[in-house]
Amino acid sequence: MQKKIRLKKSVVKKLKILGSILIVILVIFFFYSSQIHSLTKLGYSVDASRKILFQFKKEYVLSVGENKTLNAAFESDDYKEKYLDQYSKIDYQNHEHLIKNINTLIEKGYSNDTISMILAHGSDEDVTEFAKRDKINYLEEFYSLPYAKLSNYDRYVAYSNETGEDDETTVLVVNLDMDKENYEDPVIVSDYSTDMLVNKHRSLTKDYVPSDLVSIDEEYAADDTQAGSRIAVNAFIQMYKAAKNDGYDLVINSSYRSYEEQEETCNTYRGLYGENYVKNYVALPGFSEHQTGLAFDIGSRNSNIFAESLEYEWMQENAYKYGFIQRFPAKYEAITGFRAEPWHYRYVGKKIAKYIYENDISFEEYYVLFLDSES
Repeated sequence: MQKKIRLKKSVVKKLKILGSILIVILVIFFFYSSQIHSLTKLGYSVDASRKILFQFKKEYVLSVGENKTLNAAFESDDYKEKYLDQYSKIDYQNHEHLIKNINTLIEKGYSNDTISMILAHGSDEDVTEFAKRDKINYLEEFYSLPYAKLSNYDRYVAYSNETGEDDETTVLVVNLDMDKENYEDPVIVSDYSTDMLVNKHRSLTKDYVPSDLVSIDEEYAADDTQAGSRIAVNAFIQMYKAAKNDGYDLVINSSYRSYEEQEETCNTYRGLYGENYVKNYVALPGFSEHQTGLAFDIGSRNSNIFAESLEYEWMQENAYKYGFIQRFPAKYEAITGFRAEPWHYRYVGKKIAKYIYENDISFEEYYVLFLDSES
């Protein structure tokens, strides 16, 4: 018969105390975990939730509910309790120095709504630089427009003061760099896309060639030297066949031109009409849409003057259905920077072409509204 082991009373007492401590620790752990879970379930990070609990702000946070700016505040070393209520009323932006900049803007005297507006119109770097300035009143004049850029504020003011233009026109012009001289300090466009913008302020590189460049069959072109982006050529063929079916005869007279070919074109016109003519009416090398492979000069096989042809009338009503827009209408000369060219059509895709057609705007305006990644 085995002898039972009996623990000393002092040992038993210690074990009971240790067990009680472990139970308390487990209760605290499960309570803490449940508290953290109630906050993470709302969308707060674990780090933010811990800080919320340790600062006894759980009830406040629960009353606010999910709030990305509050979450960022509790995660940040720049958190200031005195601004807690304001953090919850400011719209979140994914900026590295969000809370630091919010603190600075609050201290400058900006309202919560104005701070939200400032944050929405610039990158983290833009807001950081803007926050260094003295308080500016009436920012709504420009920044009620969703595509206004915080970094352009001084240029907006200068252009508006100089010209007296309204806010919408001012923002559009400056965002397009049209407050600068033509060809001055251009944006360099190097990535291919069917919605790329090339004009007197946005230049292609000298060696840019469309990756999908294909020859255009003489059935659709004036000669066998024409070429274009495959997607644009295919869209033109569909449009050509539709026009043909309706009794109209389109033709591509000019299409892709390399940087060097555009240089030759400029030199030809320069010899015929002089430098001022080239400067005002011909795109300099790198600044021509023809280098994209997406632009075609379209003519009629039934008329020498395209703008007076039935084909032109057909294009006015139908080009957008195939992804083309008339790139340089007379009424938009001040925006596009080019004189009217009834024959110059640009492939932008059906979605964009349809919007431009239905809303009667220029491609530059569409670009500022929807495509400018720096907006």
